[in-house]
Amino acid sequence: MVRTGWSWLMCAVLATVDGGGAVLAADVAAANDAPSPAAASSSHRMPAPTHYAEWPAIHSRLAADPALEARVRKIVASMSLAQKIGQMTQAEIKSITPAQVTKYHIGSVLNGGGSWPGGNKQAGIADWLALSDRYYDASMATDAAIKVPIIWGIDAVHGDNNVFGATMFPHNIGLGAAHDPALIEAIGAATARAVRATGVEWVFAPTLAVAQNARWGRTYESFSTEGPLVRAYARAYVEGLQGSFGDHNVMATAKHFIGDGATQNGTDQGNAKVSQNDMINVHGSGYFGAIEAGVQSVMASYSSWDDVAAGIDYGKMSGARALLTGALKDKMGFDGFVVSDWNAIGQLPGCTNASCPQAINAGIDMVMVPDDWQAFIANTTRQVEHGEIPMARIDDAVSRIVRAKLRMGLFGTRPSQRAGAGDAGSLQSRALARRAVRESLVLLKNNHGVLPLKSGSKILVVGKSADSLSNQTGGWSLTWQGTSNGNADFPHGETILAGLRHAAGAANVTYSETAQGVDLKPFDAIVAVIGETPYAETMGDIMPSATLRHSDRYPEDLAVLQTVAKGHKPIVAVFVAGRPLYVNNLLNLSDAFVAAWLPGTEGAGVADVLFAGHSGTGAYDFSGTLAMPWPGVPCPDAGGSSARATRWLFAPGYGLHYSGKHEMATLPTDPAVDACAEASVLSVFHTLAVLPFSLYLADENPQHPAHDIGADLNAVVEWPASHPALRLRTVQVNTQQDAKSVTWLGAGRFFARSPQPRNLTPLVATHAALQFDVVIATPAQGPVKVYMGCGRDCTRSVDLAHTFASYANGARHTVSIPLACFIKGGADLSHIDVPFGVLASPPFSAAFADVKIVAGAPAGRADLPCASLDTP
Repeated sequence: MVRTGWSWLMCAVLATVDGGGAVLAADVAAANDAPSPAAASSSHRMPAPTHYAEWPAIHSRLAADPALEARVRKIVASMSLAQKIGQMTQAEIKSITPAQVTKYHIGSVLNGGGSWPGGNKQAGIADWLALSDRYYDASMATDAAIKVPIIWGIDAVHGDNNVFGATMFPHNIGLGAAHDPALIEAIGAATARAVRATGVEWVFAPTLAVAQNARWGRTYESFSTEGPLVRAYARAYVEGLQGSFGDHNVMATAKHFIGDGATQNGTDQGNAKVSQNDMINVHGSGYFGAIEAGVQSVMASYSSWDDVAAGIDYGKMSGARALLTGALKDKMGFDGFVVSDWNAIGQLPGCTNASCPQAINAGIDMVMVPDDWQAFIANTTRQVEHGEIPMARIDDAVSRIVRAKLRMGLFGTRPSQRAGAGDAGSLQSRALARRAVRESLVLLKNNHGVLPLKSGSKILVVGKSADSLSNQTGGWSLTWQGTSNGNADFPHGETILAGLRHAAGAANVTYSETAQGVDLKPFDAIVAVIGETPYAETMGDIMPSATLRHSDRYPEDLAVLQTVAKGHKPIVAVFVAGRPLYVNNLLNLSDAFVAAWLPGTEGAGVADVLFAGHSGTGAYDFSGTLAMPWPGVPCPDAGGSSARATRWLFAPGYGLHYSGKHEMATLPTDPAVDACAEASVLSVFHTLAVLPFSLYLADENPQHPAHDIGADLNAVVEWPASHPALRLRTVQVNTQQDAKSVTWLGAGRFFARSPQPRNLTPLVATHAALQFDVVIATPAQGPVKVYMGCGRDCTRSVDLAHTFASYANGARHTVSIPLACFIKGGADLSHIDVPFGVLASPPFSAAFADVKIVAGAPAGRADLPCASLDTP
């Protein structure tokens, strides 16, 4: 059956997918007789959709407290300007020492994804707690009349996911499918216990984006496309995290205000072009719930909002006073503080990462300046002294920060002296996480009653994600992007394969990732665990020109299903992914298909439901239903909103159960559709190398054998200094960790290469150009050749040494080289496998970002003239 208990989520019927074969909700809704998981919880009523015409006043559960306000006024009145600006400053733990916290009166530190005490990925709970104590002690050693304790923030977005050995819950998209606010409150409370045990008091969660486009690489951080569910979850999550502000609670953050899930094409940090009605009633929903629950911090979004209908372009959220102050604080009544995102102020016009009076005047109270915090303090001090930032704005910001710290009970007690501090057991909530996995699973197809699996069955398990805790946990897991992790990095985790072995008996389960050469005859069923590999913000975006067809990006999943389909045995596909994608070809090859989302560290929860208790796992059925629509065509966002409505295979609220019978017909696969729009940009490197391109280093020293180094330099933070010719670091040029800085210690090359050569010749007629952003750290004294390659001994270059010499000011510059310049040098553009490469010798050091080939010649593009370039 299909669960339809959440009638406010369910479309009346699903429109037929072009070409037929869509599953209609009406076909299977009639048999529904099971309550939703949260229906039994009277304390978590689902709010109705809102129809506000203006930003509403929201009533917080926190009552007015005159005594608290008197303390806030007394503390702020006792502070010097230096102490106040210090409170407004948040630095990264890699960039600040406890002694500097004392000297500069720092109010907060954070650790970003992939940042740990001492840089140790396996840092234990004692290491975290000891560093927290050192920062706290430093904040108590200032010369302030009233000492204000520091607060440490962390991205604990699906459990305490930066800490080695901690339980990781399903990501938000899976929790949305559970439709269970009580579960969300329990996860919030468990996360708070884990985080507080490490001495950290503040989490940058929950994400309240109402994601509208699966192209967005942060879709899995969104609970739903439906505002009411996000509002209910926001309230439950904040109540779980903050509780009654006890020793086991942490300060929550509602993020990212506002409209980060509404950007055009799902582009991260992009522009939302929606009406005020949609911004308030859809994308504002989560903030209503969070403020109701008394949330103490809100993080401003990187994104922008252009209300085209009203003719109001608000620009970047970090500078939008009408929203941060006017809507959030004045109208909605938020009395906590607003924090900016990582170096977000640097994206505002006229600002840098270290200077932005516009952001503070707009309503940013605490500024996240991970590395440039000293310059920020100096600049902000000068701006206040010169009247660019009113003292009243500074006092308001600091009052909000102090109020939150007082409410959290941070004054007077070292982190290690608080209840639960150092309790390693608090890092573990395995039973709760396993329950969350069970509730999040959505059964999309179950032809012939293949599921549940029968006890004693001989099962072949295939697919790259069956034995991969990295793929299960996804992004924001130990590292920022969730990359560079193996099973050993999750010592208490259990893979889906391990769960299946436990449920079925190890002797009954055989595993082969690709199934190549496996005799399929002995098996009763095949379980294929397939899906996406880890990603996070920006890197996870799917370009507007690309389809949402999963197998376009992961052909190995289609290949493994085609291989096992030859055995004519029942196939159960378990799809581990951070978003709904076009998978009609995979559905057709599967008898049963389960959306498992990103389940976290408790893969056994999948086996619990696949066996439905037949192997002693308990009497479990599928209870999850979609909280987002599932595409039935490769380009569901093409053709405008009216066309999109006809192209969903499954609507929100869809999900099958064991007690229902429903046979899915063969679906259309649209093989002729290989793009959603004509690509005007061929992106080569955009924070990461864009598939199919990979980044390489190569040594050109004749004393060493020439060899390429590393096809996966995406995740490299710093290449080992022992390399004889090149040193590589991940740095920021435009936004967070978006560039590769290369230092030449010897003759060598840095380049991007694809195994699939491209024909760029047609682009020449469009006046296309190779573009990239560059920051020169050390000018070259010899040639710097930027080249294109078309196979071995087929390289054509232009020498940019003179151009780069004029850039030696440490500023970012955009380089644009017409493709015609390479043709002048004799390049064969019909077979390009290296669209970008840099060949140089020491001394030379530069950071490169946003490498792409751009068709056309848009106004304002400043191409380098071919005549000025040496083309050997």
